[in-house]
Amino acid sequence: MINVEKFAERLNIIMNYYEISAALFAEKIDVQRSSISHILSGRNKPSLDFVLKILKEFPDVELYWLLNGTGNFPKSEVKKANPTPSLFTEENLELKKTTEVLNEQVIPVDIQNNEIDRIVIFFKDGTFKNYKQQ
Repeated sequence: MINVEKFAERLNIIMNYYEISAALFAEKIDVQRSSISHILSGRNKPSLDFVLKILKEFPDVELYWLLNGTGNFPKSEVKKANPTPSLFTEENLELKKTTEVLNEQVIPVDIQNNEIDRIVIFFKDGTFKNYKQQ
C-alpha cells in the first residue's frame, strides 16, 4: 500500500528538482491541477495512470522510488529532460564545494563576497531537500 504522505513528499522532490510549480507539473503529465493538489494534500491517492504519466514524462524517476522510496532519484545515468544551467552537475560538484580538500587539509573558501543561490541537503536514504532563494 502506498503511503500517500510520503508519495506527496516525493512529488515535491521531483518538482523541486525540475524547479517547476505544481501547475506546470500537472500540465507536463497532462492531468488537472486539482489532481496534483488533491494528491499533495493527501485527499486522494495516485492512480496507476497518474504514476505512469510521471514515469513517461520524467524518465529519471524510478518506479519503486516513486511508490515507496526504494531506489534512487534521479537515476544516475539519466540527466534532466529539460536541463537548466546548474552548478550541481556531478562533474562540477567537486569544483563548487565551499571547502577544498588539498593534501588532506581542509581549506575554507572565501564565500563572504558571494551570494548563496541554493542549498541542497542530501540524506542517506537517497532523498534530498532543495532550498532556493526566492
